[in-house]
Amino acid sequence: MCAHTSQIQTVEKLEEHYKVKLSDESKRELFDVPHYHIIGFTHAQLLIIPQEKSGVLAAATWGIAPEDKSVDELKAYYKEAAKFGGGINARSEKAFDHFLYKQSIFTKRCIIPVSAFFEPHDHKGNKYPFVFKPKDKDFISLAGIYTRIGNKVTFAILTKEASPLFAKIHNKKNRQPVMLTAEQEKNWLSNDLNQDEVEAILNQDYDEAQLDYYPVSQDLFHPKVNSDVEAILEKVEYEELEVNY
Repeated sequence: MCAHTSQIQTVEKLEEHYKVKLSDESKRELFDVPHYHIIGFTHAQLLIIPQEKSGVLAAATWGIAPEDKSVDELKAYYKEAAKFGGGINARSEKAFDHFLYKQSIFTKRCIIPVSAFFEPHDHKGNKYPFVFKPKDKDFISLAGIYTRIGNKVTFAILTKEASPLFAKIHNKKNRQPVMLTAEQEKNWLSNDLNQDEVEAILNQDYDEAQLDYYPVSQDLFHPKVNSDVEAILEKVEYEELEVNY
C-alpha cells in the first residue's frame, strides 16, 4: 500500500514540469505550501492531472469513492471504507473488473505528481519507514484513477506486485505504486488506449536506478507526532536493520 507521500514543490514548478495550468487560481497559495508528509487516511487534498482535462492541475481528495455517492455522504463512506483501505490505493490487477475501478480505468485515469513517497519495512515486528524520491528530478509521476462526485474529484493510487527492490523494503505487503516514465505520462492520459495498452503501462518495469531510497524517522508512523516537517525526509541510520540500501 502507498499511503504516505510528500509534495514540497510549488505549483509553478508543477506547471512547468508537466506543461499544465492550475485549474482554480484561488487554490495556488494553498498548494504552494510544502507538505513533507501527507497521510492518505486523512483524505487530504492533492493536485492531480486528470485524463478528461489533461492540460490542468486539479485539486482532488485522496480516497476514491463511487460516483453514486453525494458529497455529503463522503465522510460516512470513508469511515465505513476504512476497513477496506479507504480507497487510498487501487490494485492494478483488479482495474478492469472491480465494480469501482472499471468505471474509471478507460476514461478517468490520472497522474499524481509527488516529490517522494514512503513505504514501511518490517524488522522483527517493528516498522521502519523508507522514503523513495527521484535522483535527478523534482517529481515522481504516480498512476491513478479518479471519480467525479458533484463538484469534487476523488482518486486512488494504482499499485502492483512489488519488484525485487520494493519486495526487499516493503516486505510485508509486497506492493508498490505504479510509477510512470516521461514517455508513459502522455500515453497514460490518452483517450485511445485499449485494455492491452493500459495493462502494458501498468506492468512495465520502472528504472529504479533513478530512485534514491533510505530509512527515515519512525516519527512518520506516530500519530501523536507532527511528521509534516522537513526533517522527515532526512536519512536515519538504524543499526539493527539488516536490509542493504
